[in-house]
Amino acid sequence: MRLRDQDKVQLVKQKAIELIVNDGLEGFSMNKLARVCKISVATLYIYYKDRDDLIIKITAEELKLMGDAIVKDFDPGMSFEQGLRKQWQNRYRYIVENPQMNIFFEQLRSSSYQEEYLSGYMADFKAIMGKFMHNVIERGEIDAMPFEVYWSIAFAPLYNLVRFHNEGKSLDGRPFKMTDEVLWKTFDLVVKALKK
Repeated sequence: MRLRDQDKVQLVKQKAIELIVNDGLEGFSMNKLARVCKISVATLYIYYKDRDDLIIKITAEELKLMGDAIVKDFDPGMSFEQGLRKQWQNRYRYIVENPQMNIFFEQLRSSSYQEEYLSGYMADFKAIMGKFMHNVIERGEIDAMPFEVYWSIAFAPLYNLVRFHNEGKSLDGRPFKMTDEVLWKTFDLVVKALKK
């Protein structure tokens, strides 16, 4: 068996993400990926069992990188506002530095890969966030609530602003560009909505 060429592995990963972002999962194939990478299809099968294996492995690697980026300099013992601010900083930085990954994850979230996408790949991240939530609820900083409610209030505004920024316009078609002022004003409103 031939050894994996790490440069080739990175190229395959990068091009696979680009193809999925640009063409969607329906338009993605191993043949198309091989063509774009200028390698043989047989070479892809040295690295991955099949299309599903490739997508799942890339997703696992990228989720790990994203999880590590989100918890950078984060401590589950932080106050609610301080911890949420660090989360917003880290998430926003990750999205700005990896603009295609947000779209890649959105593609997966609305596909048959959702089950794999949402499975235990981010166990460390989930444990850290769970501890943070336990601490802030225990200290009485926020009320206990279903995770979906918390996430919708705490992070959906950030991701919507990023989407408007990436599209270059707001819902009514007016031009939109993210600024620190808009980002942190929105954050202040989120904290106000969640804090006791």
